[in-house]
Amino acid sequence: MRWPTIRLNRKLTLEEAQRVPDGAGGQIESWVALGTLWASVKAGTGRERGQQFLTVSDVPYRIIVRAEPAGSPARPKPDQRFRDGARVFRILAVAEHDANAHFLMCHAREEVVA
Repeated sequence: MRWPTIRLNRKLTLEEAQRVPDGAGGQIESWVALGTLWASVKAGTGRERGQQFLTVSDVPYRIIVRAEPAGSPARPKPDQRFRDGARVFRILAVAEHDANAHFLMCHAREEVVA
């Protein structure tokens, strides 16, 4: 059986938002690292938009990682994110990349304040 040729050459940290007590009776959102995955990261066509007093650059990405079984904490899912140093990619959707389900394609978005 021949696997598709995919170069997983970027090391990304998979993160998930969790609510934690803020010490004043409320809660805050904190991002917790779930693990490290090797990935192929491809940028799509970006756009720029204004928001109040800011300009926001909005770029879609396709991030391919090795597949993990459904229910595994290492399997990316929507509303999680990948971190690459200071860069953050919010995961919007996840689908199988190939017919044999060896890889997953994560549709993600990076928003950068300019």
